Amino acid sequence: MVNGVLWIFFLTAFAVQLIYILFIFSRLALFKAKQAKEITEPKAEGVTVVIAAHNEKDNLKKLIPILCNQDYPNFDIMVINDRSFDGTRSLLEKMMARYPQIRTVTVKYTPDHVTSKKYALTLGIKVAKHDVLLLTDADCIPASDQWIRQMTAPVREQGKTFALGFSPYEHDRGFLNKWIQFETLWTAILYFSFALWKAPFMGVGRNLCYRRSFFMEKKAFKDLWQITCGDDDLFINKYATGKNTALVISPDSITVSKPKSTWKQFFIQKKRHFYAGKFYRARDKNKIGLYTFTHLLFWIVGICLMIFLAIEGKWEQFASILGIITVRSMMLTWIFTAARRNLQGIRKVFWPIFYDFIYLGYFWIIGSIGYRSKTVRWK
Repeated sequence: MVNGVLWIFFLTAFAVQLIYILFIFSRLALFKAKQAKEITEPKAEGVTVVIAAHNEKDNLKKLIPILCNQDYPNFDIMVINDRSFDGTRSLLEKMMARYPQIRTVTVKYTPDHVTSKKYALTLGIKVAKHDVLLLTDADCIPASDQWIRQMTAPVREQGKTFALGFSPYEHDRGFLNKWIQFETLWTAILYFSFALWKAPFMGVGRNLCYRRSFFMEKKAFKDLWQITCGDDDLFINKYATGKNTALVISPDSITVSKPKSTWKQFFIQKKRHFYAGKFYRARDKNKIGLYTFTHLLFWIVGICLMIFLAIEGKWEQFASILGIITVRSMMLTWIFTAARRNLQGIRKVFWPIFYDFIYLGYFWIIGSIGYRSKTVRWK
């Protein structure tokens, strides 16, 4: 009787997982990228790259020369110096003398009723020179000199409101970095696949494009001011639709970020990300929640069944469970391999089945802590 109920739960969870893998996640795996048109005429629509920086002197020193060498005919760089005290202001003054593309705004304080990064971004965006905005962070490096051209193409050429990009992390040694690589790729598979399904629910501020006019029309971060995070994913979640949002999927369109170097730093960051999830639209939480719940059910019930069947010596049924787990694992490996190839041009992935299992504890423990948190901070 118990085994029969467990079989029903296990097969139901597997069926739901199969639907997500075959009909949603496969959209990114099977995606064929289209190259952005080459623009050489001097009248190409202008782009403002927006960077909110708090004590990012060392990162800006590396990033700005790379940005200024982007292969695009009409852009400037707006650096918002958000209450920095590490010499950022002096650096920017020197950089502006050397690079005419740079403009800056200094934030001296943050009002009590708003959150710091949203306030900084709003001040910078209000005085941005161009209508097309391309947002990134100070510790992000474009993977190629085609980054501006590719990331802004859907907004400039296709009339889209949002263009969502991918921003992986630098590779390093150790299990923490491998976990960061897996978790970042998995997050990208989620939001890219749902967007390809015409149901976008988030983006990352490290690589995001939208129009200044839309931002001002919606009164900046109206209804989001009191939430510490969410200048990127919550803004997208509130306004992105299947019609006004496009994806930019190409190894040349990514920005590469610096990963956290300690587990404590990583958990603080992820706590902030999970905290933002509680403010997603109900339909988005339900879609993601159905997958994560059946993911948990699949593994827990599958393991319990295998234990019971082994005790009872029912090895044929045991082999059936193992076969189903293997099939799902092979499909996930294909999804991860194809997605990483499309996004980064890299085919190798690290044991998706192992990390998929570890993700259970990570999501339900860290995710629950972040979701239940009353507040988090940016910097």
